[in-house]
Amino acid sequence: MRSKLTILIYSVNYAPELTGIGKYNAEMCEWLVKQGHSVQVITAQPYYPDWKIFTGYKAWQYSKEMMNGVSVLRCPLWIPAKPSGLKRSLHLLSFAASSLIRLIGQRSFKPDIVLFIEPSIFTFPGALLASKLTGAKPVLHVQDFEVDMAFNLGLIRCKRLHALLLRYEAHVLKRCAMVSTITPTMRQKLLEKGLSEQKALLFPNWADTDNIKPLNHISPFRTELGISPDKIVALYSGNMGEKQGLEIILEAAKRVQGNPNIVFVMCGTGSFAPTLKQMAKTYGLEAIIWLPLQPLHKLNDLLNMADIHLLPQKPDVQDQVMPSKLLGMLASGRAILATAMPGTQLYQVVKQAGLVSMPGNVGAFADNIVTLASDINLRTNLGAEARAYAEQNFSKQAMLTRYEQELKQLIT
Repeated sequence: MRSKLTILIYSVNYAPELTGIGKYNAEMCEWLVKQGHSVQVITAQPYYPDWKIFTGYKAWQYSKEMMNGVSVLRCPLWIPAKPSGLKRSLHLLSFAASSLIRLIGQRSFKPDIVLFIEPSIFTFPGALLASKLTGAKPVLHVQDFEVDMAFNLGLIRCKRLHALLLRYEAHVLKRCAMVSTITPTMRQKLLEKGLSEQKALLFPNWADTDNIKPLNHISPFRTELGISPDKIVALYSGNMGEKQGLEIILEAAKRVQGNPNIVFVMCGTGSFAPTLKQMAKTYGLEAIIWLPLQPLHKLNDLLNMADIHLLPQKPDVQDQVMPSKLLGMLASGRAILATAMPGTQLYQVVKQAGLVSMPGNVGAFADNIVTLASDINLRTNLGAEARAYAEQNFSKQAMLTRYEQELKQLIT
């Protein structure tokens, strides 16, 4: 078993993106470098979740930078002004095409492992080609079941196309030396797609329990926003996209707006944000506080501003994705209110440290907000359970050490 590895990471998302897959990719790569491994990343110019190229980067440019010991090769991509099903596909295809030059043009960097991330399935052919040309082991990590999600959300409506993509996905899975994913439910789905038990690995996302932790004082965010200590803050923080089902928060806010002690804060950006803001105006919810995505050094203060973390999800995507924002919520030691179907991984986790209502049930969601807002002891106890659950089940060091050992086992 090789003690030091040379690893090529291939994914459309990477730092300085602050949320989602880019965040976890960067943290993993930086951790691997600290263990003495050589890591190179082929990725896109940063754009998520605003769907706008970050300041200092150019969409149609190849570039290279060193980030905390990681060599990051960036490739051009097209970013639609208003993402839709077809436009998202073209967006991802543009990266798959531009990055192919980087993949097959490798000369000095000879990886032992090509680790590619889903989404996107459009990168699968390039990843497999690169692994064949270099003799590296192809390893896939599934953050989202992209094909299933697109079909369930109505982004793919043609059943024949869906079936074709599923066959293609199954073909790729079988060619990989190992396939990992982030929840037990998603691992079971890999088995249902034909992957063998030996190749299917559970590799959950982790909670940053060192930097995200309960404060022993009032969050500075309350002072900045003029929220008095006696108010109850119901906070949503993260990407504002269609799959989150964020409409239920505004519908619940409309139902409880007669309670002056509850303050709703919506923090983040995304393609669905303009729709949500227009909905709030239509409902007359002028008291909602809207914040942009916050930098990492303010994240702990932001999460600690919450008395109640809000985590809605649509029922048709819960088995295809595990919201990464949940881990920060748990680590912050605050009560969580989620929507989830019984039997899903999201339901099982939140039941340990919060309240859960059925997706789409606005009345139950609003009632749970009122219940938590009116019972400080319940909120305190659930918050303590959340923190303990994060520490016991989502340790960053434990997750990455185990994954590192699995990668080493592939190289004999």
